[in-house]
Amino acid sequence: MTGEHPWAAAWTTAPQRPGPGFAPNWSEEGLGGWTVRQTVRLGIGGDALRIRLSNRYGAAPLRIAGATVAASAGGAAVKPGTVRELTAGGAPSFAVPPGADLATDGVPFPAGPLDAVTITLVVDEPSGPVTFHAQALATTYRAAGDRRGDGDGAAFTETSQSWYLLVGVDVAGPGVAGDGIVVLGDSLTDGTGGTPDTDQRFPDLLARRLVAAGRPRAVLNQGIGGNRVTVDSPWLGDSATTRFDRDVLAQPGVGTVVVFAGINDVGIGEVAGDPPFPVFAPCTVVPAAEVVAGHRDMVRRARAAGLRTVGATLGPMRGSAFSTARSEAARAEVNAWIRGSGEYDAVLDFAAVLGDALDPVHDSGDHLHPGDAGYRAMAAAVDLDAL
Repeated sequence: MTGEHPWAAAWTTAPQRPGPGFAPNWSEEGLGGWTVRQTVRLGIGGDALRIRLSNRYGAAPLRIAGATVAASAGGAAVKPGTVRELTAGGAPSFAVPPGADLATDGVPFPAGPLDAVTITLVVDEPSGPVTFHAQALATTYRAAGDRRGDGDGAAFTETSQSWYLLVGVDVAGPGVAGDGIVVLGDSLTDGTGGTPDTDQRFPDLLARRLVAAGRPRAVLNQGIGGNRVTVDSPWLGDSATTRFDRDVLAQPGVGTVVVFAGINDVGIGEVAGDPPFPVFAPCTVVPAAEVVAGHRDMVRRARAAGLRTVGATLGPMRGSAFSTARSEAARAEVNAWIRGSGEYDAVLDFAAVLGDALDPVHDSGDHLHPGDAGYRAMAAAVDLDAL
């Protein structure tokens, strides 16, 4: 807490093990000797701010030589006069223990809903492989040495499309409600198929709708590309059921969880003979009943924690490499349970919104992931009262 006001998550991402991912990244080489800048958009605002860093998959303490937060001026630049130093335990230099997350001290930082903030981290010692989030669909910048004081960002010439170490930004202040919405899912939550650096992910678009309706709530993106309900993967994240406590229940200030997961469980097994990406391994065939059992387990745990539960039906995959008679039947079985079982408090029927096959207007091109227009259609279809 900061003063009398509790912290509430305003932005999150799900941490992953260092690894190759779907595109090149810096996670395995580490960040020693670099200053890293990452810009994220807050779902809600407040009067104070802190960040959360993760060394969940690190083998040694991760030392941060310095950290700041500032209002974004676009790209790697920050707005003059907005930079605030971040400390942990009152110290400007601190270490994140292996296997753990760390929240910094709070700092005064007035921000509004949908404001973009830039976090700068200086890692001046060898870090070893670092915990990261593979598919940011946002540009991360780095510069050699300690460049935390740079305002214009000109030194930050190296870029990546992943997030590193940063897993949360929390806000506090009068009127900050603890009614955030966690969306737990896979690449369709992560935003694959959307235009990078435009915040066209479904959770971002839903957050904009809530702000426009005068009902701002944080919509926290806990999607991981390729993630499954039932299968742990070295590259595509711990399964949704494995990571549920840390990625959903441990988030501060949340009241609802949307579970939008299962398409990879029923689909990845269909490409076992010729996987398009090595990171898909293991290409396990998962029966629909096991996916349903995973959903039931997450509903039970969410309810025990006092959260409202919302289930999202699995979108279309016809025409994609995942689509076979077996996987289509499994998808239909999972969706029938989500719609008809009554176990979720509410249902977001994305399968009905997007149809049996993605319309070309909605399709990013792979017949599995929507593009910007598809994500907009999903967000527009949500009954805000269901959340």
